[in-house]
Amino acid sequence: MKQTPSHSSSLILVAAGMGTRLGAGIPKALVKVAGKTLVEHAIDRILMVEEITEIIVVTPADDPRMVEILAPYGTALRTVGGGSSRADSVRRGLREVSDHARNILVHDAARAFAPVELYQRVIDALNAGEAAAVIPALAVTDTISVVEPAGEAGVEFIANTPARSTLRAVQTPQGFNAEALRQAHAQLDHYTESELEKVTDDASIVRANGEKVQVVSGDQQALKVTHPEDIDTANQLVAEQDSRVKKSKETMNLPRIGNGIDVHAVSQDPARPMWLAGLHFPEDIGLSGHSDGDAVAHAACDALFSAAGIGDLGTHFGVDREEFAGASGVRLLTEAARLVREAGFEIGNVAVQFVGRRPRFAARREEANQVLSEAIGAPASVSATTSDGLGYEGDGQGITAYATALVFAQHS
Repeated sequence: MKQTPSHSSSLILVAAGMGTRLGAGIPKALVKVAGKTLVEHAIDRILMVEEITEIIVVTPADDPRMVEILAPYGTALRTVGGGSSRADSVRRGLREVSDHARNILVHDAARAFAPVELYQRVIDALNAGEAAAVIPALAVTDTISVVEPAGEAGVEFIANTPARSTLRAVQTPQGFNAEALRQAHAQLDHYTESELEKVTDDASIVRANGEKVQVVSGDQQALKVTHPEDIDTANQLVAEQDSRVKKSKETMNLPRIGNGIDVHAVSQDPARPMWLAGLHFPEDIGLSGHSDGDAVAHAACDALFSAAGIGDLGTHFGVDREEFAGASGVRLLTEAARLVREAGFEIGNVAVQFVGRRPRFAARREEANQVLSEAIGAPASVSATTSDGLGYEGDGQGITAYATALVFAQHS
């Protein structure tokens, strides 16, 4: 579990209800939506909220099925058997909350699809300290009327109709200052079982204990699964979420980065031509190697192969490949680019820096960039530096080239 005691929030997930109105014949939180139980949907989202450091799941009493389903979560949560009412279940969960909890959130597993942003909104408001309790709620769009108790004939009459602007549909998770919630629940000690059954909302308990309750914006995704038709709505919600995630993955084409390094010694043959970065430097002795010894081009090839995950220079242009004996660096780089594209990637760019005393490169940098860019079919840039007289590069005995390549998966 994450450990940030100074800002820790514990969460009680109430999952003990039998869901009589749902008519599933099993505890409501065990009903499956899109192949996963409601309680698992809820926990998967809760685990994404960084500030929540402790999860207490209140399970149906004397029913081991939920505990078994939650076993794979390991130490990410703890379970406790529920009571005969929601208020009793919350109180049992409250006893399991650690003493160091700064905030306590209470959430219903029936609202399994509450998004991470909703939890965060509640926690942020709690941390702001304007109130000891914070609840999410949605504006009411329907006209809501209060009715008089039905008489013997069962006929109802409207008592009053509050203005819609003053009404909110309350959701969970509800957040509380830990001490305020504990004190409010302590006031329930004298409640009878029938009175506890009437307590459906923890915010009302805290408010009755003299605390202010702040309201933040709710979320349509935090729908409550109560009736059979709500299962269809929840399945549709998950399908839409999965579709958005899939579309996002398809449109978000993240780059892949590869690195390459190539080292070549200066040839012992004074007649060996110097080829570097696709250019001929007639005033310098060339680099030894199976091909033309162009360390810059070779490092660029390795970086491209690395980014695409298709091997390395030896894999494609090893000494056993006689057709590449003496081949120019430009030829190898052109072939490397073709192989990368054949593997399903497009090339973003390649950057190379080489370390050596010679050749004198600055005046020909732009020429080299153009030659390598044409070979790759994408932007390429080359820079040069020295080793300040240190090592084989400083002694003029060889050259080291370092390259980085960026590639993208091609869209189908």
